[in-house]
Amino acid sequence: MSETDEAEKTIIEIEDSITVGALAEKLMIPATKLIGELFKNGVMVTVNERIDFDTAQIIVGELGLEIELSKKEEETKISQHRAKKVASDTAASRPPVVAVMGHVDHGKTSLLDAIRGSEVTKGEAGGITQHISAYQVEHTSNGIARKITFLDTPGHEAFAALREHGAQLTDVVIIVVAADDGVKPQTLEAIRFAKKAGVKMVVAINKMDKESANADVVKGQLAENGVIPDDKIWRGDVPMVAVSAKTSDGIEDLLSTVLLVADIEELKADVDIPATGLVIEAHMEQGRGPIAVVLVETGTLKQGEFVVAGTTYAKVRNLEDMQNRLMKSAGPSTPAIITGFKKLPEFGDEFQVVASEKEARTLTEQSVRDNKAESRTGVDTSSELMRMINRNMTVTELPIVVKADVKGSLTSVIDSLKTLENEEVSVRIVSSGVGDVNETDLHLAHTSNAMIYGFHVGMPTTVKQHASRDKVSIKLFSVIYELIDDVKEQLTGMLAPEIVETSLGRLIVKGVFNTTKTEIICGGEVTKGKLSMPALVRITRGDEVLAEAEMMSLKKGPQEVKEAIEGDMCGLQLKTNSKVVVEEGDRLELFTRESVARKL
Repeated sequence: MSETDEAEKTIIEIEDSITVGALAEKLMIPATKLIGELFKNGVMVTVNERIDFDTAQIIVGELGLEIELSKKEEETKISQHRAKKVASDTAASRPPVVAVMGHVDHGKTSLLDAIRGSEVTKGEAGGITQHISAYQVEHTSNGIARKITFLDTPGHEAFAALREHGAQLTDVVIIVVAADDGVKPQTLEAIRFAKKAGVKMVVAINKMDKESANADVVKGQLAENGVIPDDKIWRGDVPMVAVSAKTSDGIEDLLSTVLLVADIEELKADVDIPATGLVIEAHMEQGRGPIAVVLVETGTLKQGEFVVAGTTYAKVRNLEDMQNRLMKSAGPSTPAIITGFKKLPEFGDEFQVVASEKEARTLTEQSVRDNKAESRTGVDTSSELMRMINRNMTVTELPIVVKADVKGSLTSVIDSLKTLENEEVSVRIVSSGVGDVNETDLHLAHTSNAMIYGFHVGMPTTVKQHASRDKVSIKLFSVIYELIDDVKEQLTGMLAPEIVETSLGRLIVKGVFNTTKTEIICGGEVTKGKLSMPALVRITRGDEVLAEAEMMSLKKGPQEVKEAIEGDMCGLQLKTNSKVVVEEGDRLELFTRESVARKL
């Protein structure tokens, strides 16, 4: 290739690793074309899986594109973010933020449950829902009760994506290693991510209750991989604590060790300033609308404040802790639930408190304009990166094992399954191969909670018996379209239902007759549409939404009726979750809200 040809190449910067979907966007080619080229080179991936820089470079060369990949300097973004978050001289100590990582079978989930169970009352634990991405525990060390925030991260890819964006969420990473199994590739992956993020590590050597447990072997394996124990023998700098998630032995020592590491780091943040932080989860909740789980980084977040996050904003209607209890404020390193957003914020959006709704609306509108400009010019800014990360991290995966009679059939099945994916659901190929379904396939499916799909293959009787015992679903097909349709049906069932609101009518309040903690009786004139039972009611004053309520009865004079039309004077009895002061001139917007199943 001539120097002139070399000079004409477009240079694109990427990180050490990148998702297939993100790389396809950068190369401006369909993701399916990139996946196909990867398949040809023996790399079997989905659109949401990551490939390293070297693999990406080879594939770009194979595609014959006039593009050259260059490694992006990571430290610049991280240092910029850190510089922005530098604490002042009056900053106060804050709780450490901890992520737990490790091999899938080494007890990460059990350890998190043991930590939470040892510190949280049964009543509180019952309030933690499946959507919660973080929680705080209180641990007493040296007679002082202190808080620790745990992030239940969506895996190593999520952690890496946040790091690449410069979001320094985590102060300490607990690496979980099973004492009876030792260091595994996923363990090394977790260590690599922690080192790249520049955060301190604490190793939890789990499953010490087992007879085959050997902490010394684990320490030796870790030392061979550059993680040196801080005990008297090894004299390294990484604390290692022997624990058992099953019996809770060592949990207290683990939490004390985390706090000790945090003390060495001298973690501080300003408290008496407007809050800033990150959105760590967002979802719709029936009856409450958009819900955001945030982690406050600096300042103090208070109920009633205006918060801007990306292209949306909220007046914080409710501020709740992770057990759904109301809070007046949330300080640094505190996870909190916010209601009141106009629409769902994106995962990874930075939020900030602003002085007024006018300022919030202005900043939001500017973000929308910036995003439109970026999409037109193809500029890959941090906001666009976070939207890509959000698509990768909120996707719900269907894990499957695929078996086929020949390689050509296998490739056809896998390629066909890729066409079913969208930004919300995807197929994750746990394993694939040629030949009948065997015990290895069954074991992989059982440990990864996957289904097995076979095309033109058989299955021994013993495998069928063991599948029934282990409750592993095995489906065999001889027609490829039937197989694809079955997977499509599974993915369709995983789609979140669409919440549809239907406007009914509007009433202007002319009088308020009774208000209690949970009930409002008022009357007024129907100015739009038709009021009918049953219905939900949004109480508004000017541009502000005061609350939502449920209409319990509708009356014209003394008579209870089913509906009232435009021009009618009528009375309403409303049920509320908390006391709401309704005034003359307020608007009542009546609507219905229903959950509608979606199709792929």
